[in-house]
Amino acid sequence: MADTRAVLDSEEYPDTEVQKDRVLTLEEWQEKWVNRNTGFHQEQGHQLLKKYLDTFLKGEKALRVFFPLCGKAVEMKWFADRGHSVVGVEISELGIREFFMEQNLSYSEEPIMEIPGAKIFKSSSGNISLYCCNLFDLPRANIGKFDRIWDRGALVAVNPSDRKRYSDVMLSLTRPGFQYLLSVLSYDPTKHAGPPFYVTDGEVKKLFGSVCNIQCLEKADVFEERHKSWGIDQIIERFVWIYLAEHRQPLGAVPPVAMRGQHRIKKKAGSSPSGVARHSQQ
Repeated sequence: MADTRAVLDSEEYPDTEVQKDRVLTLEEWQEKWVNRNTGFHQEQGHQLLKKYLDTFLKGEKALRVFFPLCGKAVEMKWFADRGHSVVGVEISELGIREFFMEQNLSYSEEPIMEIPGAKIFKSSSGNISLYCCNLFDLPRANIGKFDRIWDRGALVAVNPSDRKRYSDVMLSLTRPGFQYLLSVLSYDPTKHAGPPFYVTDGEVKKLFGSVCNIQCLEKADVFEERHKSWGIDQIIERFVWIYLAEHRQPLGAVPPVAMRGQHRIKKKAGSSPSGVARHSQQ
């Protein structure tokens, strides 16, 4: 990053426990797809991932990239088109089929023998495999280890009581030297029950900090008109890089920034008055 980065205060809302007992069932998530309640999908892909994609990949070839709770994320094709192997998991079969249809990709499907009722959808090219099942059942399918994880809309969607279980699964799927990009959100949790859920910096450290370094790369004001129906007037995305503690070279050669309540980000044209860059999210 350039030297024009600014220091911003990272607002932490005090009532972080208010969402802890909130639970959505898998059936409710499937209903969201059936009822087209999928405002979380980004048709143009995630702009901060696009910005950091080259440094995230570090010029490496034939990486294995994991998309937890992938939906029909267009970013999966970004990685596949660069020669990487993509594996995703999604509970909605409708979402998976729409991905292949909208990306004009032919595919095959077959049952997953280790997980009753589950299926795997594979692109004809062989480098995109999407598992239709509960994420927590996925390790039973022996899907191997990954070099990269792109987590946008996954940790913030998992029921708060399942976060530790979720992070354990994520870390169990990583290879040495892995890179993990995570998008989390800040808003007043007393005004919106979630999902997406409010995930604090402290929670990210609690889940991953015992074995990983954690760096906040950018913060962005992602408030949109539709968020008014949630009862909130502000929502901030934090774009976080997670990597093994012994891997000391930070992404893009930016010195690691401890998540202590302040983050340094690059100012952009069109920023809000606070200096937080604006992007579409959730």
